Amino acid sequence: MLRGVVAVVLVVLSLAYQGIRPPPPKTCGSPGGPPITAPRVTLRDGRNLAYKEQGVPRELAEHKIVFVHGSDSCRHDALIATDVSPAVLEELKVYVLSFDRPGYGESDPDPRRTPKSLVLDIEELADQLGLGTKFYVIGYSMGGQATWGVLKYIPHRLAGVAVMAPVINYWWPGFPANLSTEGYYLQPRQDQWALRVAHYAPWLTHWWNTQKWFPASSVAAHAPHIMSRQDMEVVPKMIKRRKDVPRMDVRQQGEAESIHRDIMVGFGSWEFDPMEIENPFPNKEGSVHVWQGDEDRLVPVLLQRHIAQKLPWIEYHELPGAGHLFPYADGMSEAILKALIVGQKQN
Repeated sequence: MLRGVVAVVLVVLSLAYQGIRPPPPKTCGSPGGPPITAPRVTLRDGRNLAYKEQGVPRELAEHKIVFVHGSDSCRHDALIATDVSPAVLEELKVYVLSFDRPGYGESDPDPRRTPKSLVLDIEELADQLGLGTKFYVIGYSMGGQATWGVLKYIPHRLAGVAVMAPVINYWWPGFPANLSTEGYYLQPRQDQWALRVAHYAPWLTHWWNTQKWFPASSVAAHAPHIMSRQDMEVVPKMIKRRKDVPRMDVRQQGEAESIHRDIMVGFGSWEFDPMEIENPFPNKEGSVHVWQGDEDRLVPVLLQRHIAQKLPWIEYHELPGAGHLFPYADGMSEAILKALIVGQKQN
């Protein structure tokens, strides 16, 4: 009798596990997987990273930039290259290297991804392509995982850093509890639950965001209620610009190792607290810029302000009336690029 009950319980648990376990990724180049169309480098652990080069030729560039895309995006969305005129890139002698973060586009998934591992990927990519001892890093939104990471782990390799609307982890120790709680509850209730799952039960993240019983992450679903007024104005321009750029399904290898892994890493337990990072440019040989819209409904401005106060060496740019998509607004990417490069020359 007891053996029968145990057998039934084991079967039920096995079925439950199969129900919440995400499907394996469809790795590019594998049987039945998406084709490989981009140049790629092979990293230290055997994974492949797809990349794209834009701007002036690498060997002629005075300023070499690694661009880190946000969630649900890819190497083609390097705003610093796509939204800045070729004439300006030529004038400033700027080279832009963008890449598919692991699991996106044509870069192999990394189920062990952390902010630190992503930094090591960037450094190895830069070295394999011969970017030299120092380079710039610019990140957008969820790409902030990498921009905070490079400041922590490879400050000696940096010529400068800019990050646009970097996603904030509400569990960073440097936040006063009352402030992080206030920012957390500014989110829609369904997103509060999605982040709780990602932080406390990451193994449930894929199931939570794909089940149909109740609302999951509105961010992953691109729900319109997370957009500010300016975001809604920018969306048509963003869509039009993206049509002019070669595209592929950024989730083509599977959602578990792209957008869902992003959520798990972004809101999991980090190896460091960004608010304890030291100034990488004590002699003002470079600069760090954070750009933030004060009507961003994805990243609470009150938490970004706190980070800027804790790290006074950051050049903080708060944009009145701007939402999360402000980098797509006309002229914005050029302004960000010039503040990092031209502004640094003038200091």
